[in-house]
Amino acid sequence: MTFFPILETDRLLLRQLTLDDADALFRYFSLAEVTRYYDLESFTEQSQAVALIETWNSSYELGLGIRWGITLKDTSEMVGTMGYHSWQKEHFKSEIGYELSPSHWRKGYMSEAIAAILPYGFEIMGLNRIEAMIDPANDDSRRLLEKAGLAEEGLLRDYYLEKGQFVDAVIFSLLKREYTAKNGEGDV
Repeated sequence: MTFFPILETDRLLLRQLTLDDADALFRYFSLAEVTRYYDLESFTEQSQAVALIETWNSSYELGLGIRWGITLKDTSEMVGTMGYHSWQKEHFKSEIGYELSPSHWRKGYMSEAIAAILPYGFEIMGLNRIEAMIDPANDDSRRLLEKAGLAEEGLLRDYYLEKGQFVDAVIFSLLKREYTAKNGEGDV
């Protein structure tokens, strides 16, 4: 991976995060409603946002995953992120993760972003399986994943240690053959 891919949708530009995005990232990661189902505590210092951007960019440079900043085309405002992590190349699978500033919830941005990264995962990264893990109570994520075509596979009990307690996770997946059958081979 030599250059960071930019993905476009009707309303969004998915691009590499820069340290200039730290303010926006800090603003929404400091909100309890954003970190409620996240494996991070709410941010209290901007340095946490800087560190997260550096971690995500380092992951890309090392070929371990990719995280795009979700930017509104009309204003250039960075409103969230989405990408792949836990990339297991030997098994041709990766997990998706995402978050969005609450002021932009329920506007269809995440559905638009996930529709852009799914073909990238299957066609460019060569994935056979895309997974997502969510908290069982996270109904918004459940609806997003189902709308994107991911199927619920089951409940993983006490799967993560988050914020000092064990929590369950619901696993979703989409296989390349299912995606291809629904969407055709088309170009990415």
